Amino acid sequence: MPYKFEIRRNDYLKRDTFGFCHQFYFGYKVPGNPDFLNTLKNTFNEELYNNLLIARDEVVKILMKDIPIILEKTGFLESLIVCVPRAKALSYYSPTQLMFLEAVKIAANCIPGVADGTDYIKRMVNTKTTHIKRQMSIPNDGPEPYPGITKDTCKIYRDKIKGKNIILIDDIYTKDVNVDEDCIQALFDSGAQEVVFYAVGHTIKNILSINNDFIKARLRTGEEVIFYPVCSKNT
Repeated sequence: MPYKFEIRRNDYLKRDTFGFCHQFYFGYKVPGNPDFLNTLKNTFNEELYNNLLIARDEVVKILMKDIPIILEKTGFLESLIVCVPRAKALSYYSPTQLMFLEAVKIAANCIPGVADGTDYIKRMVNTKTTHIKRQMSIPNDGPEPYPGITKDTCKIYRDKIKGKNIILIDDIYTKDVNVDEDCIQALFDSGAQEVVFYAVGHTIKNILSINNDFIKARLRTGEEVIFYPVCSKNT
């Protein structure tokens, strides 16, 4: 079951919008955390292929459940599924480092009412990978996120985006990183009619309270955020 939350306008995003997430991301190896998302990142390109397949199939299963609910709640009769590109140029990654994208593509081709737009934003120039710590011994060249970085470093197929309702998908949403906000704005600037954001995991510090109508959580910044459970009419 997805949760709905607000994404507020800022220097990267010119309008308020909303997003959905499947679950909360507390931190790698924290109990209850969706560590399969870290597996799919495959940052060091050392993950066993069988583990990658298991993680990929878990994401496909989640998307197959959540995306139809989002379509129902948004009223989108047709929509295009687009994936937030990874930080480095597409050519930088091996196929085993692009299996989250593969999972989204599989789901997009199986869910009625959506079309596969996972190839419509491609990173062409390296940017800083925000989850890599400085002490990690792997290259991490490129600029930090800044307003307009998506348009500056990606090839966007504007003719495919224009006039479409978009569901923009990422693996993990972390407020104040602003990669996702910038990508949403790039889609609007490319003529998208509407953009709804979805992440499998939403980074939080801890849950403050739970009731039937909403969940209150605290982010790592200290900000409190409200998440609203979204159920299908058929459940």
